[in-house]
Amino acid sequence: MAKKVLEALKGVDYVVETHTAEALGLKGIPLAKMKVDALITVGGDGTILRTLQASDAPVMGVNAGVLGFLTEIQSEEIKTAIKKLLKGDYHIDERLKLKTVLNGKRLEDATNEAVVHTAHIAKMRHFAISVDGTPATEIRADGLIVATPTGSTSYAMSVGSSIIDPRVDAFVIAPIAPFRLAARPLVVSARSKIAVMILDPKECTMVIDGQCEFKIRGDETLVFTASEKKARFISFKDDFYRNLEEKLIASAPFAAHRH
Repeated sequence: MAKKVLEALKGVDYVVETHTAEALGLKGIPLAKMKVDALITVGGDGTILRTLQASDAPVMGVNAGVLGFLTEIQSEEIKTAIKKLLKGDYHIDERLKLKTVLNGKRLEDATNEAVVHTAHIAKMRHFAISVDGTPATEIRADGLIVATPTGSTSYAMSVGSSIIDPRVDAFVIAPIAPFRLAARPLVVSARSKIAVMILDPKECTMVIDGQCEFKIRGDETLVFTASEKKARFISFKDDFYRNLEEKLIASAPFAAHRH
């Protein structure tokens, strides 16, 4: 499929990412060093999430994965999509990104979510959550998800989060396997400052977008806010709800798949 993309780009000035280039027998450059107008990814949603952590360029996703909720282009659409891309016949879909600060140190931004999870199987943690300095709730659970609207159709959805239209500037705070039945996900303004502390500190694992993993002692302060950066997708359609229906609602067996 990557070869089909390169074939469609003949005559255009392009570069290929290092690992992809190795697989194709070409010379490549690291993604983080690319100075490009647009990026074309070939893979699934995980490929897009990794790309968005390394680059701020707008992304056009070609689906070579199982579900591909974030990848708009199918194999048979590659030539047509690239023609439109080169003519400028597309729009940029900007999405919120989540900024995570751990004890004052900024970590990678998330397009989907940041997850704080117990480091020990079947052991709960006690989370205290505040919003803009005001205590919001305390939850005993296996973990906690702070997700963007884009991430509301990913891991957060599988633990009972509402699906948030990407045009809505909001974050969702969703517990994983909470002890209390009354513990429900919270939707807060994206202008909010969300602080999370672990009471009775014990070791946890934090994962950002399913890509970056950090071990934390449990006595740190975690702060989540909107990033000044945006995730930018090259789009030829404006059909979030059709995509939602076709890929998540109608395809029940895939509904709990991670992006």
